Amino acid sequence: DDNLAFLEEHGAVVVKPVDGEQGQGVAVNLTEYDEISQAVEHARRFDSRVLLESFHAGFDLRIVVIGFEVVAAAIRRAAEILGDGRHTIGELIDAQSRRRQAATGGESRIPKDAETLRTLHAAGCDYDTVLPQGKRMAVRKTANLHTGGILEDVTGILHPTLADAAVKAARALDIPVVGLDLLVPAADQPEYVFIEANER
Repeated sequence: DDNLAFLEEHGAVVVKPVDGEQGQGVAVNLTEYDEISQAVEHARRFDSRVLLESFHAGFDLRIVVIGFEVVAAAIRRAAEILGDGRHTIGELIDAQSRRRQAATGGESRIPKDAETLRTLHAAGCDYDTVLPQGKRMAVRKTANLHTGGILEDVTGILHPTLADAAVKAARALDIPVVGLDLLVPAADQPEYVFIEANER
């Protein structure tokens, strides 16, 4: 009942394990109660405690704060594939995963899991769909590097309001080395919503 009330209040939610890492067990932009129930069960594989959050659209911004000073910032983009008119989405995901695993010592790949399939279904596709040549398509809704996400360095254009918010959060949490995740319309604009703090 609480989950349904939360969904009705916010319209779209995020489900994640309370103590998780690398995007495991996270489901984003859920708008149906059945989706939430399935996502909660999946998240429980990683922690018996599961958190529901309001969903907010925007770019995934990681701000790294060390010694209560901003040292780096990057927009993290969800994993995407580029159609060639010949290979299926499943084959393109596999090929990209092999490249990412080779480049990261096995730490980064695009999982073919329920969250990837849900993202494909929302776009009217599945693993057997052949994308037209040159068509780009996001295959995940989260931008974690371990699930195939990519980075764009935005340290040089980071809005001072975002930097100030990150430092204040690091001080409030009393974590001297922390990566703070925000959702933003752009790295050079002052609007933001905090997602989480990461000590890893």
